[in-house]
Amino acid sequence: MKRVIIVRHAKSVPYGYDDDYRRDLTDRGMADAEKISSRLKEMGVAPELVIASPATRAMHTARIFCKNLGYNVSFIRQEEILYDGLTTQRFVEMLQQLPGNVQTVAVFGHNPTAYYLVYNLVKYFNADMPTCSTVAIDFSVEKWEEVGARKGNVAFQFIPKSL
Repeated sequence: MKRVIIVRHAKSVPYGYDDDYRRDLTDRGMADAEKISSRLKEMGVAPELVIASPATRAMHTARIFCKNLGYNVSFIRQEEILYDGLTTQRFVEMLQQLPGNVQTVAVFGHNPTAYYLVYNLVKYFNADMPTCSTVAIDFSVEKWEEVGARKGNVAFQFIPKSL
């Protein structure tokens, strides 16, 4: 089994759109990221790879998750395309190139892309993706090359208000 955890960045400051790339998290955003990542730690979730948009709010969210999940933040792989937006097909191609020893990958990005990826990777998804939404998608495959659109199943979804 391969697992993809898609995380929409936590709540960010509602200003600074002239420099959107550098907008950071609010206090609530940091608390929400702590809450969700602590829940994942309780569940024993431990990604072998973390990929994030290099935008400040996504990287800050990823660092909080990594700290709680025991993942070295210096190994976060930054992918500009997660900020710019990517198609489901391009995302699937990125997943299909992951090393075979990786069982779980966590990906930190932005809406609407985060929502579209979840919606298109599973057979059925009818939920919202508010800030810091975390959705785990399981693929019943042995190799990343076998991952594809509509082939995954939602293992769990956490949103800050649900915890």
